[in-house]
Amino acid sequence: MNIAKKIADYAKYQRTLRELNALDNRQLHDLGITKGDIKAIARGTYVA
Repeated sequence: MNIAKKIADYAKYQRTLRELNALDNRQLHDLGITKGDIKAIARGTYVA
């Protein structure tokens, strides 16, 4: 994996974290996730 891809992947991870952390608990519940799931979702390792 080259450095440009790593930087792009990290930017996507950070953006996903930011967007999900901006949601309140009700919105997360509507999506079927909890605050504890956010990092796994952002990493792409979340398993429902």
